[in-house]
Amino acid sequence: MSLTELSGGSTPEPATATETPARPARRTSPFGALLLRLHFYAGILVAPFLVVAALTGLAYTTTPQLDSILYSDQLTVAEVGDRPLPLADQVGAARNAHPEGSITTVQPGEGDRTTRVTFALPELGDKQHTVYVDPYTAQVQGQLTTWFGSTPATTWLDDLHRNLHLGVVGRHYSELAASWLWVLALGGVILWWRRRSASRATARHLLVPDLSAGKGVRRTRGWHATTGIWLTVGLLFLSATGLTWSRYAGANFGAGLDALSARAPEISTSLTTVPDEPAETGGGHHEASGAGGVVESAAFDRVVAAARTAGLDGPVEIAPAAEAGSAWTVTQVDNTWPVAKDRVAVDPAGGQVTARSDFADWPLLAQLSGLGIQAHMGLLFGPVNQILLAALALGLLCVIVWGYRMWWQRRPTRADRRALAGTPPPRGGVRGMPLWVLLIGVPVTVAIGWALPLFGITLLAFLVIDVVVGAVSRRRRPAVVPTSPAPAGS
Repeated sequence: MSLTELSGGSTPEPATATETPARPARRTSPFGALLLRLHFYAGILVAPFLVVAALTGLAYTTTPQLDSILYSDQLTVAEVGDRPLPLADQVGAARNAHPEGSITTVQPGEGDRTTRVTFALPELGDKQHTVYVDPYTAQVQGQLTTWFGSTPATTWLDDLHRNLHLGVVGRHYSELAASWLWVLALGGVILWWRRRSASRATARHLLVPDLSAGKGVRRTRGWHATTGIWLTVGLLFLSATGLTWSRYAGANFGAGLDALSARAPEISTSLTTVPDEPAETGGGHHEASGAGGVVESAAFDRVVAAARTAGLDGPVEIAPAAEAGSAWTVTQVDNTWPVAKDRVAVDPAGGQVTARSDFADWPLLAQLSGLGIQAHMGLLFGPVNQILLAALALGLLCVIVWGYRMWWQRRPTRADRRALAGTPPPRGGVRGMPLWVLLIGVPVTVAIGWALPLFGITLLAFLVIDVVVGAVSRRRRPAVVPTSPAPAGS
């Protein structure tokens, strides 16, 4: 959200008997006037969207603990055994409990975590059924409807944060908030720096509120601005990472990754030979329907053993081939720092690794994008990540409240000029700009508006409305009729 001057208005505070007379106000530059007016209006109009994003994001930071409370019976085992049973037995137990659908992924349980066997069914759309199995006893502990592994509670809060449970239309709110957040954050920093420079305040007042300002708007502005300064890096991070998977800006970001060949590389699952039928195991393990059709349960053990031999440690996810005769993939799914996201393709019949893709070999932009998303979701640094995100959300809410409070504190209070809120900053910033600034600034703004469509559309709407309001105000303003000089000697 905004960082400074959300109140707008230019009416100075009344001086008290004990205050030193203020110096004459410095003439505001055209750039400063334009930035102040944009910051004011964007802060007032975008703040409600940011409030919703901050509140829903704050709720989402609690999902790991919420899952532990609501779904402990499914996610964890009561007693950790000495050794897990063969994965084939666990997958077979899950299949017996869930005869319908095809197996899309299997995450073997480690420690006190249950094994997760995920089934896809056409009627579920983009959701799945996940069956949770005790890896030490092969007892099924429950089943949940999940979304890419997320529990129902996490999925509900995720949808609330992304789209307010309004589907595609609701995604516009979060993209609008992310599109303007970085503009308000950087604009606030610039405005606060200019104010500090104009008053010759020390750099300390950039990071510490000036509590000597007494009461009123100056004290509120101090808290609003310095809190915003502390939040700036985090707010810029949330804005950037939020935009990467938004509807319109995210599509442009993806197109940029494609143009730069900077996406996470695909791993080849092709095999030179196509088996006509599942191999005989001799172990009595039954077959299970997978993504590529009927698969042998014992193949899960062969595939995961090959992946472990190839160096994939920690939690992994096994994905049967989408087509018969293709390799299976095994992916590390440790999202905490340092992340483990290496992948291998394994022939399920013979257990040979046929291809490999290591996270360290990904393009830099793909690595940063992946890490940024995990940090945005509060997973990268565990509980520390959650605390930082919660602090950002609470700080943003405080900055917004202080901004609206300044707007109210700057209202005229004289009996003949009372108003509910302060007046906006004056117009005229664009008209005072040098030509070279406009020649550079306009194309840059258009380019940003193209890359961030909701930002561009709303910025254009702000400008059109402001111009119309200004024209109407000038037409209503009474004309000043010059008076004739008095005759000499009168």
